[in-house]
Amino acid sequence: MQQLITHISKFGSIDAGKLAEIGQYFEARTFKKRELLLEEGQRCNEKFFIVKGCVNLFYLRQNGVEQTIDFALENWWTTDFMAFQNGGTAQFSIRAIETTEVLSISAARQREMLANEIPELHGYFHAVFQRAYAASQVRIRKLYELSKEELYHDFISSYPAFIQRVPQYLLASFLGFTPEYLSEIRKKSLS
Repeated sequence: MQQLITHISKFGSIDAGKLAEIGQYFEARTFKKRELLLEEGQRCNEKFFIVKGCVNLFYLRQNGVEQTIDFALENWWTTDFMAFQNGGTAQFSIRAIETTEVLSISAARQREMLANEIPELHGYFHAVFQRAYAASQVRIRKLYELSKEELYHDFISSYPAFIQRVPQYLLASFLGFTPEYLSEIRKKSLS
């Protein structure tokens, strides 16, 4: 819980006594490598703060191939945000890439926490998701503007923490490549 409190404190000042109360709204959970936190088609009731580990967010394409659209590691939030907000069916799955520890909160518990105990957390959630949305906009622009090779080099320079932790086939999926094409780019970079 201290990791989440520290993260919240980076985005603003909230009374320490109030922050000490947030633990009652969260559940600590551990997911084994390759275990699903959320499955496409299920009702999305939870949002996850990554304490330790790494996950990928993906969907199953019509041809049966998994398409990774996002990753999350320590101090990041993840879920199918639209489904979580609306209490709807998930359009995405989330899988642990490595053993992953999370703090999960249900939509009902989050509403209760924000309405009754710590309404100041609205500012925190707003800031966090505004940053995430901005990052998504930048990513979309790069997908349109950069060559595939430039996209790969930009990713490894911008997110070096992922390179050692994310399998190459998932990185290729995220970047829109085949694993074979990613291998070619990596070989070319090493020569």
